[in-house]
Amino acid sequence: MRPGEKLIAVNGRKIDAHTNLDELLEDQAGRRKVLHIAGKDGKERDAVVKPIDSATEAGLLYRAWVESNRAMVEKLSGGKLGYVHIADMSDHSLKQLYFDLDAQNQGRQGVVVDVRNNNGGYVNGYALDVFTRKNYLIMTPRGMPSAPSRQELGQRALGLPTILLTNESSLSDAEDFTEGYRTLHLGKVVGTSTAGWIIYTGGEELIDGSTVRLPHIRIQDLRGETMEGHPRPVDIEVTRQPGETLEGRDPQLEKAVTELLSQLSAKQ
Repeated sequence: MRPGEKLIAVNGRKIDAHTNLDELLEDQAGRRKVLHIAGKDGKERDAVVKPIDSATEAGLLYRAWVESNRAMVEKLSGGKLGYVHIADMSDHSLKQLYFDLDAQNQGRQGVVVDVRNNNGGYVNGYALDVFTRKNYLIMTPRGMPSAPSRQELGQRALGLPTILLTNESSLSDAEDFTEGYRTLHLGKVVGTSTAGWIIYTGGEELIDGSTVRLPHIRIQDLRGETMEGHPRPVDIEVTRQPGETLEGRDPQLEKAVTELLSQLSAKQ
């Protein structure tokens, strides 16, 4: 529907002052609905829609946020930089990282890697491999363009300068990723310190059938410091202020772009 249009009926049932629209749409996720709409000019039309559930909606809103960030990075960098966000440290997000890098970022000069609001998982080592691997051969299939051998053989290796974005809601395995990124000297970390939540827990069943989660693996950095209760620090601190999202601003992302561009210029 467009601004100024009026909803007249849902699946043939007319809407008036006594109609409960929520009732008409209740439990209809995934089911075809016909909306009868009147335009501002008085002309009427039907629109066929399929309502989605809240989980699907959340996924669509998330991808819209990612695409908005990607567009901002492209605009601020003049097309020089790419952008990827890792939603969590699951197998699904690892595959999405591969897809995003292959589809969007291999032709860039550098990439902004974002783990803000990442609530963890277990694949930090696999994700870090993508950024640590170095290319060493070029392969050129007959009649095809040249490509680094790792990519040609199906092994992900970005091979570009990167910068990392974290915040106070980057927790658990996202903190392992942040620590690995820093220890392996992959680039600078921008934003705010991570949550300090990293410890492995497991569920134990009680006699009444309920469960309780108990810690069973402590995580330490290479200096021997326990990471639980000790947030991973940033190199460049940028704190977001209330209302910035509504204004279309993201100073953390903006700073990451300007810093990575500065690093690229210094190497030229």
